[in-house]
Amino acid sequence: MADKKMFDDDKLKNIKEENKKWKKEVYDAKGKERDINFQTISGVPIDPLYTPENIEGMDYEEDLGWPGCYPYTRGVQPTMYRGRVWTMRQFAGFGTAKESNERYRYLLSQGQTGLSVAFDMPTIMGHDSDSYMATGEVGRVGVAIDSLADMETLFDQIPLDQVSTSMTINAPASILYAMYIATGEKQGVPKDQLRGTIQNDILKEYIAQKSWIFPPEHSMRIITDIFEYSAKNVPKWNTISISGYHIREAGSTAAQELAFTLADGFAYVEAGKEKGLDVDDFAPRLSFFFNAHNDVFEEICKYRAARRIWAKRMKEKYGAKDQRSLMLRFHTQTAGCSLTAQQPENNIVRTAYQAMAAVLGGTQSLHTNSMDETLALPTEKAVKIALRTQQILAHESGVTNTIDPLAGSYFIESLTNKLEQEAEEYFEKIDALGGVIPAIEKNFFQQEITDAAYKQQEELESKERITVGVNEYIEDDEMEIDLFKVDPAVEENQKARLAKLREERDNEEVSNTLNALKETAKGNDNLMPKILDCVKAYCTEGEIISALKEVFGEFKEDPIF
Repeated sequence: MADKKMFDDDKLKNIKEENKKWKKEVYDAKGKERDINFQTISGVPIDPLYTPENIEGMDYEEDLGWPGCYPYTRGVQPTMYRGRVWTMRQFAGFGTAKESNERYRYLLSQGQTGLSVAFDMPTIMGHDSDSYMATGEVGRVGVAIDSLADMETLFDQIPLDQVSTSMTINAPASILYAMYIATGEKQGVPKDQLRGTIQNDILKEYIAQKSWIFPPEHSMRIITDIFEYSAKNVPKWNTISISGYHIREAGSTAAQELAFTLADGFAYVEAGKEKGLDVDDFAPRLSFFFNAHNDVFEEICKYRAARRIWAKRMKEKYGAKDQRSLMLRFHTQTAGCSLTAQQPENNIVRTAYQAMAAVLGGTQSLHTNSMDETLALPTEKAVKIALRTQQILAHESGVTNTIDPLAGSYFIESLTNKLEQEAEEYFEKIDALGGVIPAIEKNFFQQEITDAAYKQQEELESKERITVGVNEYIEDDEMEIDLFKVDPAVEENQKARLAKLREERDNEEVSNTLNALKETAKGNDNLMPKILDCVKAYCTEGEIISALKEVFGEFKEDPIF
C-alpha cells in the first residue's frame, strides 16, 4: 500500500531538527515565559509552537476528507455556510403559553429562524401546575405546559409547516412531542411535514442534569418507541438531541463532554438495534447538542473530533450504510456556566467568542446566551443583543466565507487528534464497566465530572484560572441592569385554566385512554399511538406520567455524596 502520509519523511526529519534548534537558540534565548500554565481550559498542555511533526501520521483523505464526505471532519454539508448559514435558535420560554407565544413571535419578527422551547421545572419533571410539587415553580424558568390546550396556545399564529421547533424536554419528551404533533394536525399540518427536535436524552439526565422520572430500562423503551414511530410517521423530525451541553455545564472537561455524549449516542444506537430496527431507519434523525465554552480552539477541535469519531463508529461498528447515519449534526449553545453575575455586560463578549468557536466548528444551529441569564430569565433587550451577536457573526465577520478555515493548522489538527484519543480511552473504560447504563449505576460519569468540576474551582480560587470581574479586574461598584421578573399571578392563573380544562373535557374518554396506555405499557407494543390518544383527549401531562409510573415505577439514584 502506498504511503499516504502528508509529509515526506526526509523533510519531516529536517523540520524536527530545525525545531529543536529554533527552540534552543531562538525561543529559549529570548527569556522566561509568562508565569502561567499554557493549557486549554480543560487542562490539555499546549506547546509553544506546532509544526508538521505534531501531525506527522495524518492522511488527508482518511482523517480530514472533503466537506459533506466521510469522515465529515470538515463538516456535514458540502457547501456549509456558503450555502446557508446556521439556524439561529434562541432558547426561550416563561410564564404562560400565551406570554411565551408573544416572545416567540417577537423573536421571529427580529430574524430568528427557528424556535427553541424552554419548559418550566414542573413540566420537565412531569408534574401538572396544580400539583403540590409545582408550588412556586410554575412558569418560573420556562413555560408551563399542562395539556394540548396549552400547546395550541403556545404555537398560535405560528405555522408549524414553516418553522422548525426544538423542545428541551427529556423524561416526558414523548408527551410533549405528541402534543406538538396534535397541534400540527389542528393547524392542518400533516405529521410528515413537521420539522424539529425533542431533546429526549435521558442518559445525560442520569449522568448530569438529574431530571429523570422512570428507571433506565423503561426510559430507553420510550425512546426507542419514538425512534420507531417517527421513522414511519414523522420522517423529518429529529427524534433525539444527544446532549453534551448539560454534561459540560455540570463541570466536565471538553474531552469528557465529547466522550460521554458520544458514548450515550452509541448506547441509543445499540438500543434501537436491540429493538429490531435497522440502524439506517433511525440513525439519520439522531442529532447532537454541544456546549461552546471559552477556549476557542479546544471547542473547534471538539466538534471536528466528534464528527470523525461518530462517522467511523457508525460505519465500522454498527454497519450503517446510509451516509446520513454517519453525519453528526449538532446544535450548539454558548456556555451558560461561563457567564458571571459580576460585570454582566462582559457576558456579551464571552458569548460572541463562544459563538465564533461554534461556527468555526461547523454547527448546524446556535443559541447565544443573553448577558443577564446568570441573574434571571433574559429581558427582551438582552435576548435581542444575543441574537444580533449571531447575525453580526453570520453577515459581518467573514468567518462564513469558506469551509472549515482552520483545517490544516498543525495546532488544530493535533488538538483534534488529542481529543479523539482521550475520547477513545474513555470508551474503553465505559466498555470495561459493562456499558453506559452499568457505568451510570456505578457512578462512573458522576464521579469523573465531580472531580473535574472540583479541579476547576480550585484553579479559580488559586487564580491559576483567571475570570475577568470575578477573581481579577474586580470593580467595587457593581453594575445594576434591568432584570426580567415573572408575574407571581402566573401560577394561580395557570391553575385556574387547568381546573377549567378538567371540568370541560370528556373525562370518560380521559379515563379510557389512560387505561389503554397502562395496558400497552405492560406489553411490548409501541407506546406513542396511545400517548397521542391521551393527548388528544386532553389528558394532562401529569395524568399521563402517573399512568406510566403505575407500570414502570420511578428511578432512585444512589448518590455519591
